Amino acid sequence: MTDEITLKSRVQIAEGVLFQELQGEAVLLNLTTGIYLGLDQIGTRIWQLLQEDGSLHRVMEVMLAEYDVTQEKLAADLLNLVGQMEKQGLLSVAK
Repeated sequence: MTDEITLKSRVQIAEGVLFQELQGEAVLLNLTTGIYLGLDQIGTRIWQLLQEDGSLHRVMEVMLAEYDVTQEKLAADLLNLVGQMEKQGLLSVAK
């Protein structure tokens, strides 16, 4: 399936998405649609890394260095979160 998100995918934050962090957690709000998403500490770190680079592979590398997690678990969680964000219009994915 060619439209599947992979670690080779790149993301771009949608215009009009606000990011507000408070005590390590964050809320994303799409001003156009009114859709919001709450992020825990890990999700917040992923969002920060996506803003810096947009490369899922790079996010994966940094997260593996920073957290005690298996590559398989991190990859599954990262791809799931990015898929959820894409469905909610918070970012777009170049697959």
